[in-house]
Amino acid sequence: MGIKMGDIKLDISIKEENNILFKRCIRKLLDSTFIVKSKDMKLYKFISRETNRQDISDYLRMIGFDVLVDTNAGIAMLKPYEADEEAVGLKRANIVTFTTEQYHLLLVLWEVYLENLGYNDENIVLRGDLIDKIKAYEVDIDSNKLSAAMKIFKKYDLVDYDPDDKSEDAIITLYPSLQFGWDIKQFQAVSGEYIKNSNPEEDIQDLDSDENEEGI
Repeated sequence: MGIKMGDIKLDISIKEENNILFKRCIRKLLDSTFIVKSKDMKLYKFISRETNRQDISDYLRMIGFDVLVDTNAGIAMLKPYEADEEAVGLKRANIVTFTTEQYHLLLVLWEVYLENLGYNDENIVLRGDLIDKIKAYEVDIDSNKLSAAMKIFKKYDLVDYDPDDKSEDAIITLYPSLQFGWDIKQFQAVSGEYIKNSNPEEDIQDLDSDENEEGI
């Protein structure tokens, strides 16, 4: 299959019957940054094959991106193309950026993910338990911002949950992609502050009682 972009021609070796999977992988990465094995097995199996990964990588590099496949974590991740970082006149391609509050929440989610490893096939946390954990680590985020942050994390396949289930027992699935959702400099700043202030208290109060109906 040949692709032309201006004066550039890219020849890739995807078989015609795999065109749809190739396109779905590209669109999924550009839309959500991650392809998670436990959520999108068909796409992950396709992109994890070396020849397919190389073709997808070649295509993405033409628009300033690349793909990393981590078979240990079971994820494929969109990332900036390193060769473009030093190119004059090219702005660095951003994948996704979060607010400081959202980074604090990511740290809590990642800690819960690590605590849960090895206990079940799926890494999950109940909504009520997550809220307790957020309060325990004194993450200053109100219910509206929490709901908005979780929607963003769901969009980027860091977590999954049923937005219609607002109960304390609502299940939130945590994905290994959580560990890759960081801008390194901001992560270092936020994690330093987080570690300095993370002294959980035994008496945990609920989040503001005025949680709106959106929930997480």
